[in-house]
Amino acid sequence: MHAVGVRVQVKPRLRLTRRGRFVLFALFLLLSAGVIALGATASRAADPPTETVTTVVRPGDTLWSIAGRHFPDHDPVASVETIRRVNRLDGYGIYAGQELILPHDR
Repeated sequence: MHAVGVRVQVKPRLRLTRRGRFVLFALFLLLSAGVIALGATASRAADPPTETVTTVVRPGDTLWSIAGRHFPDHDPVASVETIRRVNRLDGYGIYAGQELILPHDR
């Protein structure tokens, strides 16, 4: 009997050039920086605000009067809208005894 020649094809190992290694390393660094940036942003968002200023609505108060009392040097229309946004108010109605958060960045 004669041995039948079976040819086995061996795949060569993957070899990276210097440029290929540089590209992979740069990609790894970029991906790592993105993960770190996302983690830092998420952790900062979870931190409570350092100082929260609130006021309690008095009988007869309106958003306009509260804005004028607490932010006399600012545009009252912008102050009212900022108070509404910070407190997630749908309208302009408020009631006595209600606690409102005042924007501290003003």
